[in-house]
Amino acid sequence: MEYFIIFLPLLGAFITGFFGNKFDQKYSQFITSVFVSVSSILSIIIFLKVLNFGYSNNVLISSWINSGTLNVNWSIKVDALSSLMMVVVTLVSALVHIYSIGYMSHDPHKPRFMSYLSLFTFAMLVLVTSDNFLQLFFGWEGVGLCSYFLIGFWFKKKAANAAAIKAFVVNRVGDFGFALGIFLIFYYFGTVNYDEVFNQIQTLNEKNTNFLGFDLKSIDLICLLLFIGAMGKSAQIFLHTWLPDAMEGPTPVSALIHAATMVTAGVFLVVRCSPIYEYSELALNIITVVGMSTAFFAATIALVQDDIKKIIAYSTCSQLGYMFFATGVGAYNVAMFHLFTHAFFKALLFLGAGSVIHSFKDEQNIKKMGGVYKKIPYTYALMLVGTLALTGFPFLSGFYSKDAIIEFAYLKGNVTGIYAAGIGIITALLTAIYSWRLFFKTFHGNYNNKEIEYEKIHESPAVMVLPLIVLALGSIFAGFFFKELLIGSQSSVNFWGESIKFLEPLSEDHPPLWFILLTPTIVTLSIPISYYLFLKDRSVLENFTKTNYPLINFLKKKWYFDELYSYIFVEPCKKLGLFFWKKIDGLTIDRFGPDGISNLIKGLSIKAVKFQNGFIYQYAFIMLIGFSLILTYLIIK
Repeated sequence: MEYFIIFLPLLGAFITGFFGNKFDQKYSQFITSVFVSVSSILSIIIFLKVLNFGYSNNVLISSWINSGTLNVNWSIKVDALSSLMMVVVTLVSALVHIYSIGYMSHDPHKPRFMSYLSLFTFAMLVLVTSDNFLQLFFGWEGVGLCSYFLIGFWFKKKAANAAAIKAFVVNRVGDFGFALGIFLIFYYFGTVNYDEVFNQIQTLNEKNTNFLGFDLKSIDLICLLLFIGAMGKSAQIFLHTWLPDAMEGPTPVSALIHAATMVTAGVFLVVRCSPIYEYSELALNIITVVGMSTAFFAATIALVQDDIKKIIAYSTCSQLGYMFFATGVGAYNVAMFHLFTHAFFKALLFLGAGSVIHSFKDEQNIKKMGGVYKKIPYTYALMLVGTLALTGFPFLSGFYSKDAIIEFAYLKGNVTGIYAAGIGIITALLTAIYSWRLFFKTFHGNYNNKEIEYEKIHESPAVMVLPLIVLALGSIFAGFFFKELLIGSQSSVNFWGESIKFLEPLSEDHPPLWFILLTPTIVTLSIPISYYLFLKDRSVLENFTKTNYPLINFLKKKWYFDELYSYIFVEPCKKLGLFFWKKIDGLTIDRFGPDGISNLIKGLSIKAVKFQNGFIYQYAFIMLIGFSLILTYLIIK
């Protein structure tokens, strides 16, 4: 069964990629959708076996590398953590595949698109089912490569190409740190297999390593290097700049990347390596600070964005920050719980946004929308569910997982934990405001699009609405039904087992009642406040914008990260490249190398031609001179 889960998406990608244009394009969509859907059903069956019978397995596919002390197999590791990730990846991917049948119906390159989607799913499954760091890295890079294909799918658009390259390059920065972490693991333990490394990790507790002139504990250095990889893949602050630009790809791609695959890989990595991180207090504190900083930073930017997909993209970045600071306070299971619930409502929001964009003929600016809730009632209702879940409205999925993160951070009791809890509450308010801003400006108020007649706005076809309904059900019920299983007091024993390591059990205490009620109260009050600001009396917000223009511009410029990186890295690299091109390559290598030799031969040829004048006496004279020179040489010799 495990084989089918992993290889059915690969088979679908292969058939569609190589033979998709040889038969009707509808068959390409059908084959990939069915194969991934079957993989999803089998993943659910595996998950139920893990849940009910404590099933675990390590299925050997083949021996991969045997070189010296390096012995690596390609295996499928099934435990609580990987089974949950398989469900998230395959279920969301299956719904995205089905949704794409309608969304990409007018695109002439549907087979290639569906092939990329399935290949992306396969790479992510390889990543989450790995039993060693090398296989994980293989899946990790596969996901990065597929993201490049999908983000740049509309390659004739300059912006799409630039976004794909940017995502690829920024992720390589993180991957370099990740690779160094794997090298260091192999250096100390002589193996890259999870179980062997985790069993030996205590032996490293007292060892130090000199790295770039700094004397660090070896375990701290390993954890930080691995986290750099996670930062790149999960778009944490400093390595986040690729994520909003990735919206240049088709909307189904955005949903898959942001909800279930690429960006969740970093969180999965930290949770999978919990047996290592539990011994590094420094790394956990840094993860907490980076996570809460990302959560707040991304939320502030989302407040002023006008592109519907970029608002949701920055929302993803912010929610990933929540997941990371949950891991930073040691609540790995809570981070996975939020990853699980987030997959439903974030995929719902992205696909819902795709439905809106589809209705508006590819328009993405929310300022050019409005007043269409009666024209697209199903999308409206389903987007409302997604918005409520994202904001953490009481008793929807986001409420259970997000509030749990804030509460566990508070219960941590240290400075970073309490600080993270405070930032988490503030970010929850900002999340609610930008979410309702998107919702009200998209569906309510006046119709603001002058290019498309209001009567032409229409609901999406059933093949696009059906996945939204499934995701909406998950957004409503997933938190309630899975809370006790994933983060209950006995979850670490009854479900997670050995897949997550806790040196000290998580606190079973409860924060004060006022603290528990604080976040849901703020989230609930944000609805009438947002209604007033964005619909009832917009003058308040307009006056605030005018009087605080420097702040608004700072947020619109996304804290100037792109400009800063351009100044520090991009422009110097361009100037250096230009120097090597003009001065080194052009004036030196080409001048004295190929071009120089070519010009010399050309000049000699021109001069030699002058002797070809047709006069026999001149030819005889030259031959005589030549004969004389040879004779002289022989006599002297």
